[in-house]
Amino acid sequence: MALSSEELAQLLASLALIVVSAHVFGQIFVRLRQPRVIGEIVGGLILGPTFLLRMFPDVLGWVFPSSGPIPAILGAIYQLGLLLLMYCSGAEIRSLFGRGERKTVLAITAGGIIVPFLAGLLLVTVIGTGSLRGAQSDDASFALVFGIAIAVTSIPVISKILMDLGIIGTSFARIVLAAAVVEDVLLYVALAVALGLAQSGSTGLFGLPALLQLSPGSPMNVAYRVIAEAGFLGLALVGGPRVFRWSLTSRHNLLGRSSPIAFQLAFMLALSAACVALGVVPLFGAFVAGIIAGTTTTEVAIQARESIKRFSFAFFVPIYFALVGFQLDLLKGFDVGFFVGFLAFATAVKAASVYASARVAGETHAGGLNLAIAMNARGGPGIVLATVAFDAGIVSRSFFASLVMLVVVTSLFAGAWLEHVVRTGSPLRANERAEPAPDRPREPSDVTESLTGGRR
Repeated sequence: MALSSEELAQLLASLALIVVSAHVFGQIFVRLRQPRVIGEIVGGLILGPTFLLRMFPDVLGWVFPSSGPIPAILGAIYQLGLLLLMYCSGAEIRSLFGRGERKTVLAITAGGIIVPFLAGLLLVTVIGTGSLRGAQSDDASFALVFGIAIAVTSIPVISKILMDLGIIGTSFARIVLAAAVVEDVLLYVALAVALGLAQSGSTGLFGLPALLQLSPGSPMNVAYRVIAEAGFLGLALVGGPRVFRWSLTSRHNLLGRSSPIAFQLAFMLALSAACVALGVVPLFGAFVAGIIAGTTTTEVAIQARESIKRFSFAFFVPIYFALVGFQLDLLKGFDVGFFVGFLAFATAVKAASVYASARVAGETHAGGLNLAIAMNARGGPGIVLATVAFDAGIVSRSFFASLVMLVVVTSLFAGAWLEHVVRTGSPLRANERAEPAPDRPREPSDVTESLTGGRR
């Protein structure tokens, strides 16, 4: 159905405000030597119900209506921005880790998941959770969500920070992203289990789960979701590169020959759609598509990936992070006292476990500290956890606000710390120093320099 003239005006005005606010605050944060991504989130926070939408409800209420086609369209752009960010992040990973990195990755992955997760489960048993739980939660589903919130690390946010700082190609970045990939795989498996245990289940069955008539909360539903998550990722990583190269060079592939950009985008969307049909979180389809595409090193393929990155980081990705901030209302249903304690507990447990694991693996004090702080950024997966758990009725609106603020604060601190390390030229880990950041902030459009650390 076509949009009316008024709806079209609303859509264009909302997109313009979001893009401008995201880029303006992103640039402000860069000048303050903070990561651009946090500025983009703050740009959305300023526009939302915490500030301007509450102060000027008539004007901004028209620009951002709560019903009708505009929220649905913005939601679709939000999802596409997340998929493109995951694709770009995956494309930068030539291999998950090198020979000298394997021990550290395995150590901080194990320590960074098991200890925080168990600590979260223990905390649930000793605090009152009545105000934190949603209407459809039971003891098991809420405990799983709480434990995940303590243990989660963000691929989208930490990868964006690493890209902004120009250190995405370093050994340090490979360790962080490799550990984050494994952690987030396990996170979404655990979240799938939590949704299966919730009384109402998720928002509805679709694709293969619907054909199998899996009942929410049933053991079969839980088992299927775990197998589907692990099976898709394993099969895609093993057979995906060969299929991608064959499709790219096939004489019948008009997209690959006439428009490699369109081919890569279609490949990303196809894997993401396959995830949805299987009941797997679609952002992993985009991330795996990026990893697969990154194995092709022809000049045409590289230029196509760079073109996708430039446009994504100019439009879709800033909108994604701005809309994350836009959803947050700090003036309604936000318990400051609980949040401060929750923040202190979550960051202390996560940082201590990662630092200790890194030291056991042979990392220096500086390397262990940098890894501990970087792995505390909870960004995109933290947002997904909060929104999915809230929509499923597992957590209350108050706890939802605390989960989102945990994402913002931990991501801000991780970005600020890593920016300081890069700016001062301090070691990221043993025998690897970050190049000092330039005195002037990077231009938002200069994605190539950001991704390559200034190398042309």
